[in-house]
Amino acid sequence: MSDEVWLGIDVGTQSVRCVAVTADGRVAGSGAHPLTSYRSGDRHEQKPESWWEALATASRAALAQADVTVRGVALDATSGTIVLTDRAGRPVTPGLMYDDARAAGEAVTVQEAGEDLWRSLGYRPQASWALPKLLWLYRHADLPEHAVLQHQADYLTSLLTGHPTAADSSHALKTGYDLENEKWPVDVFDAIGVPASMLPDVVRPGTELGVVGAAAADATGIPAGTPVKAGMTDGCAALLGSGALGVGSWNAVLGTTLVLKGVTDTRLRDPLGVVYSHRAPDGNWLPGGASSAGAGVLSAEFPGANLDAMNSKAAERGGTAITYPIVSQGERFPFVAPELRRFTIGEVADDIDYYASLLRGVAYVERLCFDYLDLLGAPTHGTLSVTGGGARSSYWNQLRADVLQRSIVVPEHADAAMGMAILARAGTGPLADGAHGFSRRATKFEPRSDQTTMHDDSYLTLIDELHKRGWLPDSVARHARRRRNR
Repeated sequence: MSDEVWLGIDVGTQSVRCVAVTADGRVAGSGAHPLTSYRSGDRHEQKPESWWEALATASRAALAQADVTVRGVALDATSGTIVLTDRAGRPVTPGLMYDDARAAGEAVTVQEAGEDLWRSLGYRPQASWALPKLLWLYRHADLPEHAVLQHQADYLTSLLTGHPTAADSSHALKTGYDLENEKWPVDVFDAIGVPASMLPDVVRPGTELGVVGAAAADATGIPAGTPVKAGMTDGCAALLGSGALGVGSWNAVLGTTLVLKGVTDTRLRDPLGVVYSHRAPDGNWLPGGASSAGAGVLSAEFPGANLDAMNSKAAERGGTAITYPIVSQGERFPFVAPELRRFTIGEVADDIDYYASLLRGVAYVERLCFDYLDLLGAPTHGTLSVTGGGARSSYWNQLRADVLQRSIVVPEHADAAMGMAILARAGTGPLADGAHGFSRRATKFEPRSDQTTMHDDSYLTLIDELHKRGWLPDSVARHARRRRNR
């Protein structure tokens, strides 16, 4: 007899991954295929056609590994990534990626046009968000008549079903969708001059969008007639995959960038606009943010290097130097600094010292993220799970536990693709139902008390430098120092 499985597809920056997950949480099959990007200055693009090619290859690989019956599929994508298409769904622009920041001027226009709305919702759209990028494309791209917006996720679900699909409200948030009233703010679009006719319909995550069509079945190996469920953004998907579903629980995804996502029963209000809240199908709020810092800097600085060997050497070496770990210019969480570039505090003697300074930099940025969330009143008492490529490093996990001064948990088979399999199973019901019956194993890392003083001092050195350079607001710097002194 074949296993019943639900497919979860994670469309990341560097690859697309697909997992086939059974009712008890076992991964019956998995597949992945790489993606390539074009970066230049504040621009970051990918070819939308490559997303589909990678999805098809990954899903075929996952389904070739086991005799399974597919009961549903959901996918996540990078938050704020968009493409404009014609009415037939053919791309007429490149895919503008989640951290493409060319729309800085348009962000100001959007902020001013919807000032009252953004204040009520508790965030401010940034240049990397989808709405300013939509305005930039509308102003600068050579568009056909009746061009329409598609988020990375709904572009792909449209190809899976063979017809245009609604966007999920999670991906629509950065395009200005009002999650509290569940509608597009048409007056804001009128004010900035973008026709509301360009916008897709929006549904809640877990809603059935249609079924896999015959053409998509041939390309992907996913059986025709398989229900396609509306997904969520990658950060939300990783939270679901980690199993951190209770209020006060958090998940930190350390991939190309660092993404934090947690669960609250009320919406956080952020005067700086760097923390924004998605809505879960069960009604809770999922606040968080995406930093420009992350593991992507390791690939950029040490291409092709044996990172496991470098981890071992870094563990032996120690050190106190800190490098702010971003690939391209600009930070967006836990503070906004469009002009920030990578910099190092302290002396680095060689590549190992520099490598270690980058790992410490990520850990200190993560700590600053939690300090800022605490300043906003977010509950952070629950489980902290860590996922993503960076969580495969035991050395880095222990470093993060030492810097954060709290236990961290690394769940097995917990990633964004797993989260989408859970959502495909749960639909619009309670998320816990999607994970019901799962058998989970996890590795736990406890903070070492003999590391506390060193990391406290180094962390405050970074806080002082960010504050001195004018990037970290006074209130955030004060709160970080207060928490350290506790």
